[in-house]
Amino acid sequence: MTAVKLAIVGMGMIGKRHLQAMTTIKKAALIAVVDPAEQAKAIALNEGVQWFGKIEEMLADVVPEGVIVCTPTEIHLAPTISALEAGCHVLVEKPIAGNLEEAREIQLVAERVNRNVMVGHHRRYYGLMEEARKIVSSEKLGRLLAVHGQWTSRKADDYFIPQWRQQSSSGPVLINLIHEMDILRFICGEIESVTAQLQTNFRGHPKEETAAIIVRFKSGVLGTFLLSDATPSPWNWEHATGENVNFPHTGQNSYCFMGTDACLEFPNLRIWQSQGKPDWNHLMKMEETPVPLEDAYIAQCRHFCGVIRGEEMPRITAEDASKTLAATLAVFDSAKQRQTILL
Repeated sequence: MTAVKLAIVGMGMIGKRHLQAMTTIKKAALIAVVDPAEQAKAIALNEGVQWFGKIEEMLADVVPEGVIVCTPTEIHLAPTISALEAGCHVLVEKPIAGNLEEAREIQLVAERVNRNVMVGHHRRYYGLMEEARKIVSSEKLGRLLAVHGQWTSRKADDYFIPQWRQQSSSGPVLINLIHEMDILRFICGEIESVTAQLQTNFRGHPKEETAAIIVRFKSGVLGTFLLSDATPSPWNWEHATGENVNFPHTGQNSYCFMGTDACLEFPNLRIWQSQGKPDWNHLMKMEETPVPLEDAYIAQCRHFCGVIRGEEMPRITAEDASKTLAATLAVFDSAKQRQTILL
């Protein structure tokens, strides 16, 4: 069976990560890179594939079976629509778009041309995500009452050299919290309301830097989340899991799921349970469930190829990702309006 022909649009940090994953998969073949930067041209030359400055130029010359869109969030829409209209399946990086109107447009075009749109919430490909969902939905914790999550880290100063990373469209809410909202939805179910406050007073950028968030789920579970890209800390997904080799691995959990009988630390999957009646009079012991960390980008790319071939159904659809986007954007709305936003 021949390899699935793929193209990458946007060869920045995340585009390179997709390329790295793709090179390990036999049923995936990169045929083109789209990015006007000279660095991208050099990468295409090194990979022995065609290089184009614009997606329209590529589609006029060659039409891949699948396109991976890795441009900044505010320009996800145009290349995604162009690829769909040309007959390509699309994997677009998260968030699916910068607003719900654009997300809806992507859904409608995909339906009209009968092509799949997957969204790059890559954490869903980890076995530890499935295991956490299984634990929370089982009787191990009793009835789930609450969840607390945290993503706090101080991004390096050179991260913000590109001007677009100083804008709200590339701030920690849409770049980092979008992942966390997807984790919360995946493990705890749909979100009913969001209440939030934002703070910006450290770097002087237009974007937000810190957010405190209260989430209510349709199940009645309550959640809190603390977000900041301005404080050094070990409590974030990347440091907890070691997912990104560029960041030190601390192994510190960044989530606690709390039930009536026990609680779960995540992502290390540590269950704390009382030795006797589940109250504060009894000693609690910890049981850990080791789950190896796969390369989620490899799993995602392999799945994308399976979807293109008609062998698999999309794991994260445009509709699903739009719900995560709606919950995330509600943080901005709540902070601006100073009220709870119902979804």
